[in-house]
Amino acid sequence: MRVETTKVGRRGTVVIPATIRRNYGFEEGSLLIVEAQPDGVLLRPVVTLPVEIYTPERKAEFLLNNTITPENYAAAVKKVRSMGLDPETITHKKPEGA
Repeated sequence: MRVETTKVGRRGTVVIPATIRRNYGFEEGSLLIVEAQPDGVLLRPVVTLPVEIYTPERKAEFLLNNTITPENYAAAVKKVRSMGLDPETITHKKPEGA
C-alpha cells in the first residue's frame, strides 16, 4: 500500500496525488463517497449504473399491459398508434371488456 502526504487547502480542497488517482481511475469530475471512519476518512468511487433505455416496442408493451379498464386500453392503443406502431403486433393482454 502506497502512502503519500497532501494538505487541505482553502474550502476543504484535498489534492489526491496523481499516482493514486491513476491507480484508482479517478479523473477530473469523478464522484467520490467521503466516509468518516474511526481512524480517518475513506474515499471511494461512486458506483453509477447505466439507465435502461427501452425500445418503442417495449414502451408500447408497457402501455398496453398496464391498462385496467376498456377506456384505459383504448387510450393506450391510441398512444401506441401515435408512436407509429400497430397495437396488434405488440404482445400484451387486453383487459376484460376491451
